[in-house]
Amino acid sequence: MGAVSRASSRRTPEQELERPIATLHGVGATLAAQLKRLGIERIGDALLLLPQRYEDRTEIRPLGSVRPGDKVLVEGTVALTEVAFRRRRSLLCRITDRTGALTLRFFHFNQGHQQRLARGTRLRCFGEVRSGPTGLEMIHPEWRTIGREDEPAERTMTPIYPSTEGLRQQRLRQIVGQALAIVERNPLPDPLAGLLPAGWPALTDALVSLHRPPPGADFDALAAGRHPWQRRIALEELIAQRLSLKRLSQDAEGERAPPIEDVDARLPRFEAVLPFALTRAQRKALDEILTDLAQTRPMHRLLQGDVGSGKTVVAAAAALVATSAGFQAAVMAPTELLAEQHFASFSAWLTPLGVECALLTGSLGAAARADVLARIESGDVAGVV
Repeated sequence: MGAVSRASSRRTPEQELERPIATLHGVGATLAAQLKRLGIERIGDALLLLPQRYEDRTEIRPLGSVRPGDKVLVEGTVALTEVAFRRRRSLLCRITDRTGALTLRFFHFNQGHQQRLARGTRLRCFGEVRSGPTGLEMIHPEWRTIGREDEPAERTMTPIYPSTEGLRQQRLRQIVGQALAIVERNPLPDPLAGLLPAGWPALTDALVSLHRPPPGADFDALAAGRHPWQRRIALEELIAQRLSLKRLSQDAEGERAPPIEDVDARLPRFEAVLPFALTRAQRKALDEILTDLAQTRPMHRLLQGDVGSGKTVVAAAAALVATSAGFQAAVMAPTELLAEQHFASFSAWLTPLGVECALLTGSLGAAARADVLARIESGDVAGVV
């Protein structure tokens, strides 16, 4: 254990956060798979699972003061635990304090729950109070046993995270808490610290505060996404994205691609096939694409436009240019329905010009899929959607 601790202490915070999430205490294969569904594969990913909302568990309410509709933190001693067989089998646990009583109702339980909720056990529970057959009750509250009566409540608001099936909030908070402990021990480097406007928080402070805001925080601003903590993280993400794009651009400068030139002869025939004329904006976008394709470096271009602005026809013209030079063109669509629509358009525009197109989707049967793949590999198909 000492060797592991020494090795961990030699890591920088960035190195710690790059470690697989499964290296955290208590994260086995099942939990790691659940976390992966939330996009959490590294420890640092847990820090960026930002809360959807917060609950106030900073005040322990006396049982005698709660009313139906209240979402509160309460504490009491178990006076009675029994299984009720009314319309639906349930476990009832009656807790009391000096001011009153409250029933906890569980529809999903086992013998272990009954043993942990034994008479005389002190519980701390959070949930919504409602009227029930035996008076005020909470249904499936979050609860835990406590050892002493004066154990303090939470000092900060409790985060509620996006989750996935089978993963409880309490477990998520434990995972995020371990990640937060790393940056609290060793704050992250903050190259922007001297460049930020006055009053903007440091990166580590913003992360910790978003996960554990004090009760007096501006929760209206948090709900609207306007809080300085959120703006600080958004700025970090924006800069990271810009740097990533810059790196991709620099990497692409060293790559080589075959230039595609002398393609203008095919475009008049393409326009003749269309049941409409290209707009000035479409021609401008196509000219820029053709200029890129004539270079000896790969094209990295985003064609942006409103729905119905004609992006598909510009893409089809670019595909014609590539296939006319002896290459194949592939078009990817996010849904099968959109792929079918694109295939119909590309076929109507390109097939009359001698460009055979094929549709490759996940719903194709094994034989049909094998046939399409074979035609693509042989070069019989020049355009694939």
